[in-house]
Amino acid sequence: MKKTLEYLWPVFGLLAVVGSFYLLYGEFRGEAVGEEVWADLKAIPPLHWGAAALCSLLAYAALAWYDRIALLHLGVKHISWIFISLCSFTTYALSHNIGASVFSGAVVRYRAYSTKGLTAGQVAVLVVLCSYTFGLGTVLLAGLLLTFQPSLLGRLSGMLPDMLTNEHTALIAGLSALGAVALYVAGSLMHFKPINIGKLHILYPRPEVMIRQMFAAPMELIGAAGIIYFALPAGTDAPYLVVLGTFLLSFSAGLVSHAPGGLGVFELVFIKAMPDVPRLKVLSALLVFRLLYLIVPLLFSLVVVVLFERGRLAEALRNRG
Repeated sequence: MKKTLEYLWPVFGLLAVVGSFYLLYGEFRGEAVGEEVWADLKAIPPLHWGAAALCSLLAYAALAWYDRIALLHLGVKHISWIFISLCSFTTYALSHNIGASVFSGAVVRYRAYSTKGLTAGQVAVLVVLCSYTFGLGTVLLAGLLLTFQPSLLGRLSGMLPDMLTNEHTALIAGLSALGAVALYVAGSLMHFKPINIGKLHILYPRPEVMIRQMFAAPMELIGAAGIIYFALPAGTDAPYLVVLGTFLLSFSAGLVSHAPGGLGVFELVFIKAMPDVPRLKVLSALLVFRLLYLIVPLLFSLVVVVLFERGRLAEALRNRG
């Protein structure tokens, strides 16, 4: 069954991409997309381009903190911040674009961290804890947004049944999410035993690890959403919290689809969830997001990989000689 799912997930991701692009084509059919989007991109002030770039740096700094936190959990202290940052940056830049982030992230991390003495088991724990950290941030921010602004879920009206998008449901979902985070915090502070669900073992990290997770995870999401917020043209009147909530919904949908970078799925959900902003202006902001959060980091990560592998090859040749 597991091997069957390994083949089916990429198929589901491909179908999600194809279906999303078909729906996006229907959204913009008959409009001069290229000309208007290009005009919107040129209209973004340099100051906003700079702020969006800083938000991207904030997001990737938080992702590097994910690795640092996981290494703290493992008791590994001999690896420098620079190495961790480069490894994390390369890992996420590649996995965000390739898709299957857990698998692709594990491969890149093992290649890098094994040179620092980490075993395959330690790298596996590191990958899982980084995933926990991201999940914690998503649940925490979603819980806060749905509790204090339950109307946000109504933006998915028409995409989901009304029963799931009304404010009462949103409030219940928000409080439930915050309750789950509170349980996680209590489990860490009170040293609860691991929860075993089949082969899944949920461990409660030490308090010093948990506290860092509570800050690092939201920081990455807040930074990533900030890219889109600053890329939206002036006069759209979209508050940051609305952009953040929409980003969480869209990014989560993209991850569930297993499409590389959430391609197509992310854009479709975001555009549908922002009906009060002209669609082409939202599309322009999403292109800026892809440029600063996906494409530019990917180009830099390829340089890092080439330099790293070149160094490893030179070392292997010296040892052979």
